[in-house]
Amino acid sequence: MDYADSLDRAFDTLPERNYEESRLSVPDPEGETDGAFTRLTNLGQIADALGREASHLHRNIQRELGTNGQFDGDRARYNGSFSVANFEAAIDEYVAEYVTCTECGLPDTRLVTEDGVDMLRCEACGAFRPVQKQAAKTQTQTGPAIEEGKTYELEITGTGRKGDGVAEKGKYTIFVTGAREGDTVRAIIERTSGTLAFARKV
Repeated sequence: MDYADSLDRAFDTLPERNYEESRLSVPDPEGETDGAFTRLTNLGQIADALGREASHLHRNIQRELGTNGQFDGDRARYNGSFSVANFEAAIDEYVAEYVTCTECGLPDTRLVTEDGVDMLRCEACGAFRPVQKQAAKTQTQTGPAIEEGKTYELEITGTGRKGDGVAEKGKYTIFVTGAREGDTVRAIIERTSGTLAFARKV
């Protein structure tokens, strides 16, 4: 048996991967306004779908929304008024940093700590990378604020949960409709919320 036949035989023994099934199926966030607070009532379900601890997801949603909150098992409460779109964007940012493999783009990953460093390891392709320390990320978030209605050139470095392109500019995470990872686009900022911004290509 020659090398080519051996290689073909090896590939034939590999289990088939259904890439449609590999995509995340994450429940839409369910928000409820309660006076000066907004509740995320299905935080636990979202965390389960992502394969992450609900408390970890909650802390990162707080940071992305730029507010304080209270974690209570499967739900959480955040100070201020936030829309479902705000929660979706915060969850998209979490998925990009703590769930999606940057090499193969699949969500088949787990968070581990190695030599005191938080790492994201991919079960699909074997790649691994450090996740950003929150303190370090905060320190690097400098630069002028972006403004609604203005156009910026953005490098798309990731993909959100619903397929939007994700870019970073100063302290902002920007979701660009219709953009793909690897693109460099000009986009107009339609609205901002905390450190999140939403844009479309022009």
